[in-house]
Amino acid sequence: MAALQAQRLFLAPSTSTPSTSAARPRPRPRRSSVATCRAALHVPSGIHAAQENLTFQLDWIETPRVPASPSSVVSLEKLRAIADAAADRAEMHDIIGRQRDNWNHLLLHSTNSLTLVASAMAALAPAAPTMVALKASAGVLLATAAVTMAAVNKIQPSQLAEEQRNATRLWKELEREVRAELALGAPIAKADVKEAMDRVLALDAAYPLPLLPGMLEKFPKTVEPARWWPSRRPAQPKKSKSFGRRGAAAVASGNGWTQDLEDEMRGLLRVIKAKDENEFLTVGKLVLNLNKSLAVAGPALAGTAAIASVFIGSGEAGTWASGAAVLGGALAAAVNTVEHGGQMGMLFELLRNCAGFYRKIQEDIEANLAEPDVDRREGGELFATKVALKLGRSLSDLKQFRKMASPSVRDEDIKEFAGKLF
Repeated sequence: MAALQAQRLFLAPSTSTPSTSAARPRPRPRRSSVATCRAALHVPSGIHAAQENLTFQLDWIETPRVPASPSSVVSLEKLRAIADAAADRAEMHDIIGRQRDNWNHLLLHSTNSLTLVASAMAALAPAAPTMVALKASAGVLLATAAVTMAAVNKIQPSQLAEEQRNATRLWKELEREVRAELALGAPIAKADVKEAMDRVLALDAAYPLPLLPGMLEKFPKTVEPARWWPSRRPAQPKKSKSFGRRGAAAVASGNGWTQDLEDEMRGLLRVIKAKDENEFLTVGKLVLNLNKSLAVAGPALAGTAAIASVFIGSGEAGTWASGAAVLGGALAAAVNTVEHGGQMGMLFELLRNCAGFYRKIQEDIEANLAEPDVDRREGGELFATKVALKLGRSLSDLKQFRKMASPSVRDEDIKEFAGKLF
């Protein structure tokens, strides 16, 4: 406004007398502050165009690349080889698992067919004109069925198929983890390669490919959880940053670990030992004992029927022999159907693997709690999320296990299981 008023005064016609105008000097027009700033910032057009065309060309500057050490390159190639081997192992176990599942179905139906046909021959033999041929055929078929049952009960094809199915899943899991580590692009240390190799060897030992020799014991004396991971080395003692038992600290500390989270993990550890793993091992023992009884009863009944068929047509004992052969063959077929049709071997292996699943969770929790330095542990929040997902629970569900860490709670007082998946 001041600038506009000054311009109006400057442009307006003078009304004063000549003497007054002569006495007073003619005022100069004042520049506004905006006009002064524009004049100060005004530059010639050539300089302005030069400034617009001025750019920094830094493309020719190359970032110096740090050459990878030979040991790092070798470790990287080794890890790639492990990933390729894991993918190959997964495919092999998948193919062999399908084959052994087919064995179970084919051997079940063929053995039952042999037994039932032989029983029918033994029943018709006393009244048939060709009694000798029928009773001989019945005896051969029943003996063949007994030998086949004994061989099938020894190898347990349904259990073999379950081993290969579980091995396929674990090999694929190992491959995914190794591929993810390679995709990060971080330097590969020798310790990473050794850990991956230990996992490969542990999986090979837990689920062998050969049938004979090297097959896992199908009727072990003691039931133990399946183990497909390498043994962990004990943590070296260091100055502890752990919360120990210093009261309930609710404030998040280093690496996401708090006293409350440690209590939750200790409570989970106790519940898994007392309930989940123990439950699967107890049921596994019952299934194993039932499978042992069926594995002995089937061939024994078929063998008895084969021996009885020899005495068909021998006087008064011939009638009883025929009945014994028919009854023995029918019972043998029934036992074989319950054992392999019900896949008792597969059920035992499934229970053993479930117990191993909970044993691995236990060792993961123990390994983290045994590490005195919380900064060297796996991230607390991430670890709790992994455990919750494995157990089929939410993070809020884990809080209820905090009270289980108290020594005042007895194992008999624990009623709820930790896992909800199976």
